[in-house]
Amino acid sequence: VQLQASGGGLVQTGGSLRLTCAASISGFSWYYMAWFRQSPGKEREFVAAVSRSGPSTVYADSVKGRFTISRDNTENAVYLQMNNLKPEDTAVYLCAAAPLGSRWPPAPNQYKYWGQGTQVTVSS
Repeated sequence: VQLQASGGGLVQTGGSLRLTCAASISGFSWYYMAWFRQSPGKEREFVAAVSRSGPSTVYADSVKGRFTISRDNTENAVYLQMNNLKPEDTAVYLCAAAPLGSRWPPAPNQYKYWGQGTQVTVSS
């Protein structure tokens, strides 16, 4: 199993980025998928999750109205569209997968597979 995140970079405040998580995972459509982020000296923070078929999503309050999570089960991919970025969004963004049997939305400890992340830096 491999989750490969990409699309991070350096952007100015108010800018946008689109992250992609490419999943090499059998039965991808049976997994809940999510994005987390981690900054130096801080605990890993939940950002957003999407249900198996995609109609249900949940977001952290800090990103509601600015970020959108989506998935394409034909491409085994999950996306995070980030708009109106702020300096406090600076972090390494990781994607994660929770298997069938997890509750919705999954608790953090239900995510079984994690990617290595992509760095997002928002300059002020």
